[in-house]
This record gives sequence, structure tokens and C-alpha cells, in this order.
Amino acid sequence: MDDGPESVLAALDPEQREVALAARGPVCVIAGAGTGKTRAIAHRVAYAVRTGVVNPGHVLAVTFTTRAAGELRGRLRQLDGPGGYGLDQVTARTFHSAALRQLAHFWPVTVGGRPPAVLDSKISLLAEAARAARVQAAGAELRDLATEVEWAKVMQVRPADYAGAAASHGRVPPVGPETAGRVFAAYEQLRRDRHLIDFESVLELTAAILAGHPAAGAEVRDRYRYFVVDEFQDVNPLQKLLLDTWAGDRDDVCVVGDPRQTIYSFTGATSAYLTGFAAEYPGAAMIRLVRNYRSTPEVVDCANRLERARGSRVSPGGVGRGGAGLAGEGGPGLVAQRASGPPAEFTEYDDEIAEAAAVAARARQWLDAGVPPREVAVLVRINAQTERFERAFADAGVPCQVRGAERFFGRAEVRQASGLLRAAAKSARPQAADVPAGEPVPEDAVAEVRHILAGIGLTRDPPAGRGTARDRWESLAALAQLAEDHCAASPGASLADVVAELARRAAAEHPPQVEGVTVASLHAAKGLEWDVVFLPGLTEGNLPIVHAESDDAVAEERRLLYVGVTRARQQVLLSWALARLPGGRRGRTPSRFLDGLRPRRREARASRAKAPASQFRFAGADPALVEALRKWRREAARAAGVPAYVVFGDETLRHIAAQRPVSIEGLARIPGLGPGRLDRYGAAVLALCAEMPARAGAGENKAGSPV
Repeated sequence: MDDGPESVLAALDPEQREVALAARGPVCVIAGAGTGKTRAIAHRVAYAVRTGVVNPGHVLAVTFTTRAAGELRGRLRQLDGPGGYGLDQVTARTFHSAALRQLAHFWPVTVGGRPPAVLDSKISLLAEAARAARVQAAGAELRDLATEVEWAKVMQVRPADYAGAAASHGRVPPVGPETAGRVFAAYEQLRRDRHLIDFESVLELTAAILAGHPAAGAEVRDRYRYFVVDEFQDVNPLQKLLLDTWAGDRDDVCVVGDPRQTIYSFTGATSAYLTGFAAEYPGAAMIRLVRNYRSTPEVVDCANRLERARGSRVSPGGVGRGGAGLAGEGGPGLVAQRASGPPAEFTEYDDEIAEAAAVAARARQWLDAGVPPREVAVLVRINAQTERFERAFADAGVPCQVRGAERFFGRAEVRQASGLLRAAAKSARPQAADVPAGEPVPEDAVAEVRHILAGIGLTRDPPAGRGTARDRWESLAALAQLAEDHCAASPGASLADVVAELARRAAAEHPPQVEGVTVASLHAAKGLEWDVVFLPGLTEGNLPIVHAESDDAVAEERRLLYVGVTRARQQVLLSWALARLPGGRRGRTPSRFLDGLRPRRREARASRAKAPASQFRFAGADPALVEALRKWRREAARAAGVPAYVVFGDETLRHIAAQRPVSIEGLARIPGLGPGRLDRYGAAVLALCAEMPARAGAGENKAGSPV
């Protein structure tokens, strides 16, 4: 197998390859949604290392989330190859993580003494500051004050200047600008007195130390000489200051972002650094990725029409290197690479209760067609809207999870389960004599994980209703699903391998997906994707939100909807309600963003005549064959006296239904099928695939995507 530099380029499309080949100097990559930007930058770093352009230990890749940093490290591990090019030496961290390590390292020798402790939350200290400033503030007001303090600090606005800066930027603090400035000043004084730093201070102090102490700055610039910055459209002035301090006079800086996905301007983030990159670095390589591998042409068309309605020029072509204005928000639209799917749906409802109930019922159709609940999402504008969808899903018997609550790996039951799994991985595999009578002997890592989790509350069926017991069960079920997914992707994986994967995910804050429909805000959905995405509540005053009064604010609201649409792989469903409650006044107006998207005819309600669920194609899987395989699995499990998952997992069944193998060799290529399962169940599965009539286009060989 070729392990040379060219092997890194083999799986890239022409534009991704262009990114990888631009191994030196300043590079700006405008990467549209679903175009494989992480793949492109990982291969660029790998190619630069393999060709000797850079020492891997001199690379600093900066991301905005720990999960993104972990994903990049994982891709680099895969690209290291048998030659061992040292790609594990590449540093991939968030801005705050990288800065905090440098601050802890340099503080004793530049400032002296122990480094300050980092505040987990500003709320309690702000409450004290408000009392000290004789200001009444609690709950939502304190949260809004924390947002204002964060904005001021990333914008490098001091407490004495806050009122004027807030007025010039249209900020509306909860207690008045002058009063907010006094609370801000009291907060900063308390923080310094107690030797504490917040996340913004981490960046600010690190930049100050590196700039003010030449030896420290030289040490960092000697270590890091080659920079990659992801999601560059979300950089704020404080982060840009730190990046410039790191880079010094070097120009080996590669930035990646998409101005069309700038949705954090309220925090101080700006796409100006991305769109102005060519002016800052004359002669920079400017490359655009527009081939979308995530979504069907129907979803991509919806996103492109939403962008066209903004007034910018969007054309269906234009793949590759652009000319003037490449980094602007206009330019070519996304170009779909996937096969066709169901059309986007647009539905009007009488009231919000009817809308939520219909969304739950529609989600139930996808689940009945074989789509896993975790591949369905409902994305709303504000968190307050999630509760009615939780209720609707509970009434419809559809499992759901609300994203953005407690951190998964911080839950007590997850910590307990992780400890038990680590202990079990260190001990010998349980033998028949160690298993209580009547219980099956664990036969693989998935069964071992479920056997262990059963001891602390994982049952075959979830507890009824909601509450603590149900939340605990869902956490344990998510861990079991993680084990099944990992073993499906890595046949033959041991319990130790599963535990290692769990540790990697915990370090990267990448929790397993709970087997339930996701309900989340549009902001929380950034960077994620699902097969089916519902976008309800599309009315004036909600999206765009009522306080979006300026042209810039409305444009950001449109970008927020664009992000929501591009989260969908297979289908997007948009809806709105004319009243809040049943029987209420139907005075709401559909969002202006729907103009140019929904069909021209005004009978939007006619779209309630939904396409049958059988039209939904989950990765080519035939729903009828999936159901037949499930029925066979229940019978096989009953005959063997084991749970159904011990026979085959759901993902394995869907792979079988998608590929329809006709031989043991073809069946063996499906993830999650080892020799033991092939011997026991292979003939029966092949016979079932042969008995079921094949749909048009079904087959054993499927082309992969270059993402």
C-alpha cells in the first residue's frame, strides 16, 4: 500500500485537493455547509508533514469546540499511516484550552506566584457584584448581565467605557447601561481580589504576557510556526488579538470558515476577519469548497434559494477557485453530490399546539419507516419553545432528548458506569461459572457492556413517563448504543477498545447520541447534522426574532435559518402556526424568510398531504427488508434465549437492508459481523434477503463520498 505524500491526496475532490496542496503561506478556505472542511484541513496538515514542509510538533490547529479538536486529532491519527509521520504531535485545541496551558506555564516566571483559578460561571460572582453596586438583579437578569460582561471583554471595552460602547453597538442590558457598567466594574474588582479569571481573561492575560515578555513570546513562536483556524467566521476581536500574538510576523496561517454561517455576532464574533483575509494577507491562496456531500439536492436547493432571497448572487456552478469577492457572503451556491430525496415540506397550522402534535406525529412516521430517533431533530429559535415539543413527543410515545442541558459525561450515572466498565476491562472476560444461572454468557464487547450496565439499571424497556429514573436509563442506554456503534465500525473490538473510545469522547466532550429525537435551539445545532430536520415556528417575531430591528440583525436571523436547513441530510420540514393557542386569534404572519422558498400557491395547508414514509430512503435501506430482518431477529433471539441486540444491532440490520448481500463474502463486509455471527446467522440472513423483492437501485456495492 502506498504510504507516500500523494496517498494523502487520493480521496480528495479537486477543491479539497487544492487546499491540501496549498501547503505554505496564507490560505483562506470558504467552506460551505457539508463540503468536508475538516477533511480538507486534516489532509492539508498531513500532506505538509509528509512532504517535509513542517515539523508536526510546530503545528497549532485552533477550533471553537473541544469536540471539533478531538475530531481533527482523530482524522490526523488515521492519516499517520504505517510510516508513522508523527501526526499525533500536532496540537489541536480550542482557543481557551491552548491559552490556559500557556498561561499556567508562563505565569510563575512572568507574574510570579501561582496562576489564578478559572471561574466555571460568572453568575455567583455577578450576584455579589450586583449587591455591592446596590443593584437588584437575579435569575434571567444575571444571565443577561453575564452576556454583557462577556461581550464587553471580547470587544476590549473597559467598565468605565461600557455605557458608551453599549449605546453605539445597540446593546440593551437588563438594568440600564450606566448601572450595568457599575456591576461590571464591581465584578472585575471582586475577580481580581480573589485571584480568579474568567474565560475572557484567560485569552486577554495570555496575549498580554506573550506581548509584554519577549522571552515568553519567542518561546511560543518557536514552538508554533504553522497555524490552522477553524470556524474563522466566529472569531471575535480578543481571539484575533491572541492569534496575531501567536503568529507574530509569520504568514503560515490557514483559516477556514463560511460567512453564511455567522450566527454569533451578539457575542462579539465577526466574519470581517474572514472576508477581509485577502486584504490582511495580500497574495493569499483563496479557495472555495461548494460540493455538498451531506444533503440531498432538495435540501441543498432549499438552502440556496434561502440565500438567493437575501439578495446576493448565487449561481449553481462556480466550483473551485473564485475571483474578486471570494470571501464575501455571496458567490456560488452549494452543489449537491448526493442522490435525490424527498422535497422540502412547508406546512401551516392553526396554532402552536397543533403544530407540535403534527411534528411529533410526522416524526413517528420516520421512526416507523426505520429511521433511528437520534437521526431526527426539531430545531427552534429560543430554548423556551422546547417544552411544548417535549410534551407533544411524550403524548405521541416518541422518545426525545433536549440538547444543551447538563453535560453528559458529568452525570453521576455516567461516571459510575464508566468506572465499572474500566474495572471490567482490566479483569478477565467473565466465564460461564461467573454468570448467574439463567443469564446468557456475554459473547462480545456489546454484550459485555450491556451485561455490566444491566447491574446498575439498564433494562430492555425504558421506565414509564419522564423523571430521574427515565433520565438515568437514557444515559445508560446511550452508553450501550455507543458500544454497539463502535463495534459496528470496528469489528472485533474488545471491551478495552470500547472503554478507550469512551475516554476519547469524554476528553473531547463528544457524548454518544441518546436514542431519542433531538430538540434543540438553532444555535446549539451548529456543527451537527441529522437525517430529518423539522424547523417549526417560522413566523414574524420568532424568526426573525422580534428584537432583530436592524438590517444586520435580520440578516443574521436569515443565516440562522440557513444553518438550520443545512443540518438536514435527507429532508427538511418547515412550518408555522397562525395562533399561539387553540381558538386564539390567528394573527401571526409567516416569516419573511419563507418568501421564495415555499410554493407560490397560497394553499400551504395542502402540503399536509404528506408523502408516504416509504419514500424516505435511509442510506438506501429498504424499510420492508429492515422490518423483516427485525422480525427474524426477534425469533432468533427468543430461540437462543438472549436479548435481540446480542443477535444483531439495529445499525447492522440497516446496513444489511441497504446492501442486500448475496454471498457470505458480501455479508462479511458489513460492520459488526464477526465470524461467529456469520456462522450462526449468515445463511438465514442471506435467504431472507433473497426472498424479499429488491427495490430499484438496491445493491451490494455503494460508492463512498469523499467527505
